[in-house]
Amino acid sequence: MTQRYAATTLVSFAIDLLVRAGLEKDKARATAAILVEGDLMGHSTHGLQLLGPYLGELEAGRMAKTGEPTVIAERPAVLTWDGHYLPGPWLVLKAIHAAIDRARTYGTGTVVINHAHHIACLAAYPMRAIEQGMALLIASSDPHSGSVAPFGAIAGRYTPNPIAGGWPTKTTPVIFDISASTTTNGMVARLNRTGGKLGGPWLVDNQGNATDDPASFLTDPPGAVLPLGGMELGHKGFALGLLVEMLTSGLAGSGRAVGSKQWGARVFLQVIDPAAFGGVDAFRKETEWLAQACRTAPVRPGNPPVRMPGERGLKLRAQQQADGVALHPEIMPGLQPWADKLGVTVPKAL
Repeated sequence: MTQRYAATTLVSFAIDLLVRAGLEKDKARATAAILVEGDLMGHSTHGLQLLGPYLGELEAGRMAKTGEPTVIAERPAVLTWDGHYLPGPWLVLKAIHAAIDRARTYGTGTVVINHAHHIACLAAYPMRAIEQGMALLIASSDPHSGSVAPFGAIAGRYTPNPIAGGWPTKTTPVIFDISASTTTNGMVARLNRTGGKLGGPWLVDNQGNATDDPASFLTDPPGAVLPLGGMELGHKGFALGLLVEMLTSGLAGSGRAVGSKQWGARVFLQVIDPAAFGGVDAFRKETEWLAQACRTAPVRPGNPPVRMPGERGLKLRAQQQADGVALHPEIMPGLQPWADKLGVTVPKAL
């Protein structure tokens, strides 16, 4: 039976663990909120699944517990930070606020973060801008690892490199969160632990064969994740992955060329204010028209209607806020040792 937990209870639990691990309260609140938001929207590998690893990073001193980002470069509509491996969710939320402030004046605000720690689920961020009537684009990469193979190769050279975004319409906003790869490192790791198979031939083994077996990641030499599009159309995902690398490590001025000694992120985010372009009303008229045109497009008899990006996640979010968050079965047992170690009571299921 699936166990459900009140979202507010999960946030409080995560805050308590993070604070007991030494993280400043404001940073703990931001991190906990974004992690639970990931689970609310159904991204179970990038929600509270990450809390244990984050606690381990705090314990090892690789995630900074205190401090502020410092400015590397700044122009009126552009800001670049060194994040000093402070918690990624806290840094990103702070950056979104800074970008919104710039967008109100200049029409757009762009923030790039060097040396952020991991930033969790990208789908958890767009609503922060949408609620202000603005659009958001966000992308991240991790120069510490290289698990995704360039198109035609059999060894990894870069990360899944997610890119996400969202914008308002007259009704339900559009939100997307995709990787430039066929799957994520988190999903491969989970299936390796649980003994499952991937949903398709999304990996390439060290002999060049497409496979759904996550164990191909554990061979010597290891296999790799295929770029989005797989063996046939992976040139598209490869190009998208390179774009994300340019926006993140390239603009941050630090990444794979200089090397990275720890898990973390380079982050690009941009907020756009439609009022500075064709106008808010015209923007929403266009975005709403296309959304409705897509929803009402004919489908094969018996198939459900077209669903817009983010529609399922927002609906699930509302349902789980009302009925409780259904956590993946391995998440709470995985946090029990941390709760025991840090003296925090594990919440009871609803």
